[in-house]
Amino acid sequence: MNIKKLTVWTVLGIIVIAFLFGMNKYQRGVQKSQEQKAAEQDSRLVRMHSPVFGPQNAKVTIVEFFDPACEACRAFYPFVKDLLRQYPNDVRLVLRYAPFHQGSSEVVKILDAAKRQGNLLPVLEAVLQAQPQWATHHGSPRLEVAYQAAEAAGLDLQKALNDAQTPQAEAMLKQEVEDLTSLEVKKTPTFFVNGRTLASFGPDQLAALVAEEVGKSRK
Repeated sequence: MNIKKLTVWTVLGIIVIAFLFGMNKYQRGVQKSQEQKAAEQDSRLVRMHSPVFGPQNAKVTIVEFFDPACEACRAFYPFVKDLLRQYPNDVRLVLRYAPFHQGSSEVVKILDAAKRQGNLLPVLEAVLQAQPQWATHHGSPRLEVAYQAAEAAGLDLQKALNDAQTPQAEAMLKQEVEDLTSLEVKKTPTFFVNGRTLASFGPDQLAALVAEEVGKSRK
Protein backbone atom coordinates (compact mmCIF):
# COMPACT_ATOMS: atom_id res chain seq x y z
CA MET A 1 0.00 0.00 0.00
CA ASN A 2 1.49 3.33 -1.02
CA ILE A 3 1.53 6.53 1.05
CA LYS A 4 -1.43 8.06 -0.81
CA LYS A 5 -3.70 5.06 -0.22
CA LEU A 6 -2.62 4.86 3.41
CA THR A 7 -3.50 8.53 3.88
CA VAL A 8 -6.95 8.05 2.36
CA TRP A 9 -7.72 5.09 4.59
CA THR A 10 -6.44 6.98 7.63
CA VAL A 11 -8.71 9.94 6.88
CA LEU A 12 -11.68 7.64 6.30
CA GLY A 13 -10.98 5.89 9.59
CA ILE A 14 -10.88 9.21 11.44
CA ILE A 15 -14.18 10.25 9.84
CA VAL A 16 -15.87 6.98 10.84
CA ILE A 17 -14.59 7.22 14.41
CA ALA A 18 -15.73 10.83 14.67
CA PHE A 19 -19.15 9.92 13.29
CA LEU A 20 -19.59 7.05 15.75
CA PHE A 21 -18.44 9.23 18.63
CA GLY A 22 -20.89 11.94 17.59
CA MET A 23 -23.77 9.48 17.31
CA ASN A 24 -22.97 7.98 20.70
CA LYS A 25 -22.81 11.42 22.28
CA TYR A 26 -26.12 12.38 20.66
CA GLN A 27 -27.80 9.18 21.88
CA ARG A 28 -26.55 9.76 25.43
CA GLY A 29 -27.95 13.27 25.27
CA VAL A 30 -31.34 12.02 24.10
CA GLN A 31 -31.36 9.35 26.81
CA LYS A 32 -30.48 11.83 29.55
CA SER A 33 -33.09 14.31 28.37
CA GLN A 34 -35.85 11.68 28.22
CA GLU A 35 -35.02 10.34 31.67
CA GLN A 36 -34.98 13.86 33.09
CA LYS A 37 -38.37 14.59 31.52
CA ALA A 38 -39.76 11.32 32.91
CA ALA A 39 -38.49 12.15 36.40
CA GLU A 40 -39.95 15.65 36.28
CA GLN A 41 -43.26 14.54 34.75
CA ASP A 42 -43.75 11.01 36.06
CA SER A 43 -47.54 11.28 35.72
CA ARG A 44 -47.04 11.29 31.96
CA LEU A 45 -45.67 7.75 32.02
CA VAL A 46 -48.82 6.05 33.29
CA ARG A 47 -52.41 7.26 32.89
CA MET A 48 -55.63 5.89 34.35
CA HIS A 49 -56.69 4.70 30.89
CA SER A 50 -53.37 2.96 30.16
CA PRO A 51 -53.54 -0.82 29.60
CA VAL A 52 -51.53 -2.73 32.22
CA PHE A 53 -50.31 -6.31 31.85
CA GLY A 54 -48.89 -8.01 34.92
CA PRO A 55 -49.39 -7.38 38.64
CA GLN A 56 -50.53 -3.87 39.51
CA ASN A 57 -48.15 -3.75 42.48
CA ALA A 58 -45.06 -4.90 40.53
CA LYS A 59 -41.90 -3.07 41.55
CA VAL A 60 -40.60 -2.88 37.98
CA THR A 61 -42.68 -1.09 35.37
CA ILE A 62 -41.96 -1.23 31.66
CA VAL A 63 -43.67 1.62 29.85
CA GLU A 64 -43.77 1.01 26.12
CA PHE A 65 -44.75 3.70 23.65
CA PHE A 66 -46.24 1.60 20.92
CA ASP A 67 -47.65 2.09 17.41
CA PRO A 68 -49.86 -0.77 16.15
CA ALA A 69 -48.65 -0.10 12.59
CA CYS A 70 -44.96 -0.17 13.59
CA GLU A 71 -43.01 -3.19 12.28
CA ALA A 72 -40.43 -2.90 15.07
CA CYS A 73 -43.21 -2.91 17.70
CA ARG A 74 -44.56 -6.11 16.17
CA ALA A 75 -41.07 -7.65 16.19
CA PHE A 76 -40.48 -6.64 19.84
CA TYR A 77 -43.81 -7.96 21.10
CA PRO A 78 -42.64 -11.58 21.69
CA PHE A 79 -39.57 -10.36 23.59
CA VAL A 80 -41.67 -8.14 25.86
CA LYS A 81 -44.14 -10.96 26.44
CA ASP A 82 -41.26 -13.28 27.38
CA LEU A 83 -40.05 -10.76 29.96
CA LEU A 84 -43.48 -10.77 31.60
CA ARG A 85 -43.38 -14.59 31.71
CA GLN A 86 -39.84 -14.55 33.08
CA TYR A 87 -40.74 -12.17 35.92
CA PRO A 88 -44.43 -12.90 36.65
CA ASN A 89 -44.37 -11.27 40.11
CA ASP A 90 -41.84 -8.50 39.54
CA VAL A 91 -42.68 -6.81 36.25
CA ARG A 92 -45.69 -5.13 34.72
CA LEU A 93 -46.09 -3.63 31.27
CA VAL A 94 -47.88 -0.34 30.69
CA LEU A 95 -48.84 0.20 27.08
CA ARG A 96 -48.91 3.75 25.75
CA TYR A 97 -49.98 4.58 22.23
CA ALA A 98 -47.82 6.56 19.81
CA PRO A 99 -49.85 6.87 16.58
CA PHE A 100 -47.06 7.98 14.25
CA HIS A 101 -48.15 6.01 11.16
CA GLN A 102 -51.09 6.74 8.92
CA GLY A 103 -54.17 4.92 10.17
CA SER A 104 -52.70 4.21 13.61
CA SER A 105 -55.05 6.60 15.40
CA GLU A 106 -58.09 4.66 14.19
CA VAL A 107 -56.60 1.34 15.26
CA VAL A 108 -55.58 2.78 18.64
CA LYS A 109 -59.20 3.73 19.27
CA ILE A 110 -60.27 0.18 18.43
CA LEU A 111 -57.70 -1.18 20.89
CA ASP A 112 -58.97 1.22 23.54
CA ALA A 113 -62.50 -0.01 22.88
CA ALA A 114 -61.26 -3.60 23.21
CA LYS A 115 -59.82 -2.73 26.62
CA ARG A 116 -63.22 -1.47 27.73
CA GLN A 117 -64.82 -4.64 26.38
CA GLY A 118 -62.35 -6.70 28.42
CA ASN A 119 -60.57 -8.49 25.57
CA LEU A 120 -57.63 -6.24 24.71
CA LEU A 121 -54.94 -8.96 24.67
CA PRO A 122 -56.48 -11.25 22.02
CA VAL A 123 -57.50 -8.25 19.91
CA LEU A 124 -54.03 -6.71 20.18
CA GLU A 125 -52.34 -9.95 19.16
CA ALA A 126 -54.73 -10.44 16.24
CA VAL A 127 -54.13 -6.90 14.99
CA LEU A 128 -50.38 -7.38 15.25
CA GLN A 129 -50.52 -10.71 13.45
CA ALA A 130 -52.48 -9.09 10.60
CA GLN A 131 -50.26 -6.00 10.53
CA PRO A 132 -48.41 -6.89 7.29
CA GLN A 133 -51.78 -7.01 5.51
CA TRP A 134 -53.27 -3.76 6.80
CA ALA A 135 -50.39 -1.43 7.70
CA THR A 136 -48.77 -0.08 4.57
CA HIS A 137 -46.12 2.61 4.40
CA HIS A 138 -46.63 3.21 0.69
CA GLY A 139 -50.28 4.21 0.53
CA SER A 140 -53.48 4.17 2.53
CA PRO A 141 -53.73 1.56 5.30
CA ARG A 142 -56.33 -1.18 4.84
CA LEU A 143 -58.15 -0.51 8.10
CA GLU A 144 -60.93 -2.94 7.23
CA VAL A 145 -58.37 -5.77 7.50
CA ALA A 146 -57.36 -4.64 11.00
CA TYR A 147 -61.02 -4.37 11.97
CA GLN A 148 -61.77 -7.85 10.63
CA ALA A 149 -58.86 -9.30 12.59
CA ALA A 150 -60.09 -7.58 15.75
CA GLU A 151 -63.62 -8.85 15.23
CA ALA A 152 -62.40 -12.41 14.65
CA ALA A 153 -60.58 -12.17 18.01
CA GLY A 154 -63.85 -11.45 19.81
CA LEU A 155 -64.31 -7.69 19.52
CA ASP A 156 -67.84 -6.32 19.20
CA LEU A 157 -66.79 -4.32 16.17
CA GLN A 158 -69.86 -2.15 15.73
CA LYS A 159 -69.80 -1.12 19.38
CA ALA A 160 -66.06 -0.44 19.13
CA LEU A 161 -66.52 1.72 16.03
CA ASN A 162 -69.23 3.68 17.82
CA ASP A 163 -67.04 4.08 20.90
CA ALA A 164 -64.19 5.32 18.69
CA GLN A 165 -66.30 8.36 17.78
CA THR A 166 -66.92 9.46 21.37
CA PRO A 167 -65.31 12.45 23.10
CA GLN A 168 -63.71 10.01 25.56
CA ALA A 169 -61.82 8.27 22.75
CA GLU A 170 -60.66 11.60 21.34
CA ALA A 171 -59.53 12.74 24.78
CA MET A 172 -57.57 9.51 25.30
CA LEU A 173 -55.79 9.92 21.99
CA LYS A 174 -55.05 13.58 22.65
CA GLN A 175 -53.55 12.71 26.04
CA GLU A 176 -51.32 10.04 24.50
CA VAL A 177 -49.94 12.49 21.96
CA GLU A 178 -49.40 15.19 24.58
CA ASP A 179 -47.50 12.78 26.83
CA LEU A 180 -45.25 11.33 24.14
CA THR A 181 -44.45 14.85 22.94
CA SER A 182 -43.56 16.06 26.44
CA LEU A 183 -41.38 12.98 27.02
CA GLU A 184 -39.61 13.53 23.69
CA VAL A 185 -40.69 10.16 22.28
CA LYS A 186 -39.99 10.33 18.56
CA LYS A 187 -39.89 6.69 17.51
CA THR A 188 -41.49 3.38 18.37
CA PRO A 189 -41.06 1.32 20.31
CA THR A 190 -39.65 3.53 23.04
CA PHE A 191 -39.22 1.94 26.47
CA PHE A 192 -38.93 3.35 29.97
CA VAL A 193 -38.03 0.85 32.71
CA ASN A 194 -38.71 2.42 36.09
CA GLY A 195 -38.16 5.73 34.34
CA ARG A 196 -34.89 4.67 32.68
CA THR A 197 -34.44 4.44 28.93
CA LEU A 198 -32.30 2.11 26.84
CA ALA A 199 -28.71 3.22 26.31
CA SER A 200 -28.91 1.53 22.90
CA PHE A 201 -31.79 -0.05 21.05
CA GLY A 202 -32.39 -3.80 21.05
CA PRO A 203 -34.16 -6.67 22.84
CA ASP A 204 -31.00 -7.72 24.67
CA GLN A 205 -30.56 -4.19 25.99
CA LEU A 206 -34.17 -4.15 27.19
CA ALA A 207 -33.76 -7.53 28.89
CA ALA A 208 -30.58 -6.37 30.60
CA LEU A 209 -32.19 -3.19 31.91
CA VAL A 210 -35.21 -5.10 33.21
CA ALA A 211 -32.95 -7.67 34.90
CA GLU A 212 -30.98 -4.86 36.55
CA GLU A 213 -34.13 -3.21 37.89
CA VAL A 214 -35.54 -6.53 39.10
CA GLY A 215 -32.28 -7.24 40.90
CA LYS A 216 -32.38 -3.85 42.61
CA SER A 217 -36.02 -4.34 43.63
CA ARG A 218 -35.26 -7.69 45.31
CA LYS A 219 -32.51 -6.37 47.57
